[in-house]
Amino acid sequence: MNPNASEHNTAPPKKKFQKVIFDKLTQEGFQKDVSDRVDNYFSTNEISKNANSEMVFKTIWILAGWIATYALVVSGLVSPIGMLLLALAHGFFSAMIGLNIAHDAIHGSYTSNQKLNERLGLTFNFIGANDYVWKISHNIVHHTYTNIPEHDGDIEQPPILRLQPNQDLWWVHRFQHIYAYFLYSLATVSWFFVKDYKKFFQHQIGGHYRKTFPKKEIFRLFFYKALYYTVFLVIPIIVIDLPWYWVVFGFIAGRLLEGFTVAVIFMLAHIIEGTSFPEPKKDGKIGMSWADLQMHTTANFAIKNRVVNYLFGGLNFQIEHHLFPKVCHVHYPKIAEIVKQTAKEHNLPYVEHETFFGAVASHTRFLKQFGTTPKGVLVPRVMNA
Repeated sequence: MNPNASEHNTAPPKKKFQKVIFDKLTQEGFQKDVSDRVDNYFSTNEISKNANSEMVFKTIWILAGWIATYALVVSGLVSPIGMLLLALAHGFFSAMIGLNIAHDAIHGSYTSNQKLNERLGLTFNFIGANDYVWKISHNIVHHTYTNIPEHDGDIEQPPILRLQPNQDLWWVHRFQHIYAYFLYSLATVSWFFVKDYKKFFQHQIGGHYRKTFPKKEIFRLFFYKALYYTVFLVIPIIVIDLPWYWVVFGFIAGRLLEGFTVAVIFMLAHIIEGTSFPEPKKDGKIGMSWADLQMHTTANFAIKNRVVNYLFGGLNFQIEHHLFPKVCHVHYPKIAEIVKQTAKEHNLPYVEHETFFGAVASHTRFLKQFGTTPKGVLVPRVMNA
């Protein structure tokens, strides 16, 4: 945060969140062992933790596909049905940019050159999101307080979705396993048009408090949002020889596919059978180290499916990502066995679902169970440290 940013005199007092206290790092603990072993893998094999040629090639073709689908839509060279299909393809390429390129870059894992990471991270803004808000809500809050109620903002969804045990149970939640997937498709529409603005000007995001907002970031928020709306809504409405509402329909269709893709990948990583929602004791102690928390709250899925791994930025190796966010995702398959074996030696869970659709089924069962379980009841396997 910019230390010279002016303070808002109307800033509300910091909400009294219980501070989470993790167990200290020890020489014999899982966190030290797994870090040493993974570091040794990279040093022994003389491999960089950052992007390799495979990742660079993937970056090029994803960006090329994203640009080409947009260009064809506004070119007027295809039929209306063709435009709709291209709009859907563009939405999927947008999701791939977020999951593959921007995600790694904003974590600082794409390259050791921080300036280049920042430039690649701008692709997040180009697809309609905001990199500054993401750094706080995802890099800081979600990765630190994973699945801890009232601290991890990612599990605090609109109340019509019940994703954690401390949330009030409504009668409609008994149907959430049916309607949730439709709501997931609205994720980026809400994100790009509402949530980014709301979160940006929130002083409290999960367990993280900000008293001031950097002026530079305020300018960047509105500049890149205006650029996005202009390029992907205003210009198509002007140049495409179709009624404006059909153009808007195509835009929304692409965003629905994009939102569904991004939301489902996240849900399968944390809101799934086998993961937990640990809560600190009254003194704030969580009863485990930060790395141990990740093993209790995070799951892998379809790790043998090369298509899933390639298209979705290795986020099916979510355990490895949470433990090593500074490692580019192309390396996750190689370090997964190291992590799994080390977890076994320390008697920690290593939650994994063999197939993508098996993970979807597990998530659906999870939603169904949380849709009928009273508030405060910890299911399906929830630790109260």
